[in-house]
Amino acid sequence: MLDHRMRFLGHQIKQAGIAAVEFALVLPLLLLILFGIVEFGVAFYDQAVITNASREGARAGVVLRSPPVPDTAIEDKVTTYTAGLITFSGAPTVVTTVTRGLDADNGNVPMLTVRVDYNYGGLLLGPMLSVLTGPILLSATTRMDFE
Repeated sequence: MLDHRMRFLGHQIKQAGIAAVEFALVLPLLLLILFGIVEFGVAFYDQAVITNASREGARAGVVLRSPPVPDTAIEDKVTTYTAGLITFSGAPTVVTTVTRGLDADNGNVPMLTVRVDYNYGGLLLGPMLSVLTGPILLSATTRMDFE
């Protein structure tokens, strides 16, 4: 009876050891998936923020005003809006490009284009991916006709 109980306990200990080894092998993959979900969620959020920032900057620039809104005021509007970016390494570096021209597709109506570029730093996967692919550039462009 004692011999049978010892064999049973030995079998349980082996099963617990196997489960611990399996968990140790699967844990890195699970953590990679979890960090990937968080990383891409933050990247999509940041893309939405810079898209809205370019839209807000263009909207601020096309309203009818005399004199017209200067480019620096449009850039300030974009900078204020992009304060909501999620960054893990200090203040975000956002580059705003404002272009004024004529919309040839719409009867040469004056138009304004606002482009916002942002180098996404990321938390963990972003820096690892940027080593392989270079900096991850998120970009948004909005074009609006003057009112």
